[in-house]
Amino acid sequence: MNRREFVKNTAITALAGSMIAPIEALAEPAVTHLESADLSAITGQPNGYPLNFLAIGDWGRNGEYNQAELAVQMGDWAKNHPTDFIISAGDNIYPKGVVSEMDPAWHYSFEDVFKAHSLQVDWFAILGNHDYYCDPDAQVRYSKVSRRWNMPARYYKKEVSLGNNNGKVLFLMIDTQPIIYNIDSQHPTQQLEWIDKTLQEASADVKWKIVVGHHPAYTAGPRINNYDTLSIRKALAPILVKNKVDLYLSGHDHSLQHLKPNDFVHQFISGAGSELTQVSTGVPDSRFEKSENGYMYFSVNSNEIAVKAISYKGEMLYETSLKKA
Repeated sequence: MNRREFVKNTAITALAGSMIAPIEALAEPAVTHLESADLSAITGQPNGYPLNFLAIGDWGRNGEYNQAELAVQMGDWAKNHPTDFIISAGDNIYPKGVVSEMDPAWHYSFEDVFKAHSLQVDWFAILGNHDYYCDPDAQVRYSKVSRRWNMPARYYKKEVSLGNNNGKVLFLMIDTQPIIYNIDSQHPTQQLEWIDKTLQEASADVKWKIVVGHHPAYTAGPRINNYDTLSIRKALAPILVKNKVDLYLSGHDHSLQHLKPNDFVHQFISGAGSELTQVSTGVPDSRFEKSENGYMYFSVNSNEIAVKAISYKGEMLYETSLKKA
């Protein structure tokens, strides 16, 4: 058993008795913290970045709305470019999530669609609003069924080493649905406190802080001023700005976007995994918006995060980079 398998199996074993526990248990550090593999062995990849990952959201539609075509292109990209893992930004299974970890929808929308060998890496997932219609915890439990699906709790953290004493990247994978709708049984205040505390206590060797949640805080899509967007902005913006988060990655709007408001962190939206929604041009703070099926590719070293938006046809739609001062 290699280190990656050992770490994953250890985390899953620890979770086995608490998958259907109240949210209080899911917020305990021993449960929410998924230990990451040491990626130092891949330092010096041809592209110059020790960490590379794909991000896609709003995708699970039985291969329809160009999901199948997108999956093929993702497989081709990952075959030819270093890809350590994939982030799923929620709304993983349409239209109403799954009823259990054995729901056939897992095969129709995930296993049999994203089937390329290059995509058999770890998928780190969060919940979206559509995933709440049936049993959201079934997506947590599916981590025990699928080798590559990783959702150890409804919200959790992951740290990834950049290798050779070059620091780490801290990922906070959060559950935005109860925060927006103040679902008391899910203790949204406790989750917000956990986000704040975890970011504050990040070790000195954390070079980048990335938060992943389904709902965007800013968008050039159809939800510019709707309740979801304004609520998540009100709840998260003070915490992320105070703790100097580098970027917030989301889905929910079915498009590809990059925004940088003056009073917020870099907002990336990668929600173009299947059915699309329209975007508006000329939106303040928007640097890029495109209503086209695609995904994003992030490459990270200690000084830079390079971001690419790629269409389901393999076309480079947008490139940018974030650099440390």
